[in-house]
Order: sequence, then structure tokens, then C-alpha cells
Amino acid sequence: MRVHICAVGRLRAGPEKSLIDDYLTRFDRTGRALGLGPARVVEVEDKKNAGQGAEADLLRKALPKGAVICTLDERGKVLTSPEFANKLGGWRDSGRQDLALIIGGADGIDPSLRAQADASISFGKMVWPHMLVRVMLSEQIYRAATILAGSPYHRA
Repeated sequence: MRVHICAVGRLRAGPEKSLIDDYLTRFDRTGRALGLGPARVVEVEDKKNAGQGAEADLLRKALPKGAVICTLDERGKVLTSPEFANKLGGWRDSGRQDLALIIGGADGIDPSLRAQADASISFGKMVWPHMLVRVMLSEQIYRAATILAGSPYHRA
């Protein structure tokens, strides 16, 4: 199952990009034997600053056809890392070819796109900068693969 991190905004070179690239490379290596991957980041940008609705339209165009849609949203379900790994494994085992993990812009995700989602997860009640969410999500994707592989990376 291919993993697509679909995010509003462009990430420039820097520490966040280096971390994302590192975690996604690790995920690709670990996930390959598990039927997971590759992972990629798809960026969309609302250059006209038309708001959530325009961002949602751009995100919808970036979604692979038939993908599982999972939003990252403060209203979503808070999962443990093993619960997230099980969810990822379940989506893979259901035969879905693609998973789209959606990160909205500064104002969040348009309600119509949230309503379209198969699932919504949260990294807690705090609001995180969307660039940091990309890093945290990339690490959790890698961690999920290590959990599914039985690797000692996750020590909970």
C-alpha cells in the first residue's frame, strides 16, 4: 500500500525536510517487506489565499483514486502508536492500494473534506504547526512499520 502525505504548503530545505526524508526512507526500507510503501509527500499550495475551500479542492485533486483518506485534525481520534500501526496494517490488509494522510493549512481542513474522510486522527488536543506535523507523521509511519515488523524500535 502506497502512502501519500498530502499537505497544504511548501516545505523548504531545512531540518524539518531532512527529518521527513530520513523517516520516509527508513519507512520505505522497513515497509517494503510488509507490503507498505513507498511513501511520498504531495504538496499543494493555494497561491490565491482563497481559504479552506480552495485548499480542499487542491487536496482532492492530489488524492489517488480509491485511496483511504485519513485526515490529521485536532478533532480526530487520539491513537497510541500500536493502535496507529494496527490501523495502517488493517487498511493494507483490506486490499486498498493507497493511503492519503491529509494535513491542512493554517486554518485546518475544510469541513466537506473532513466529512469525506474514512478516518481522522489527532496528535492531541494541542494545535501543531503543519510543518512539524509532517515530521511527527513521518516518524509515526516509520514507527508503525517497525511495530508491524516486530522491530525493537518501539519500546513501549
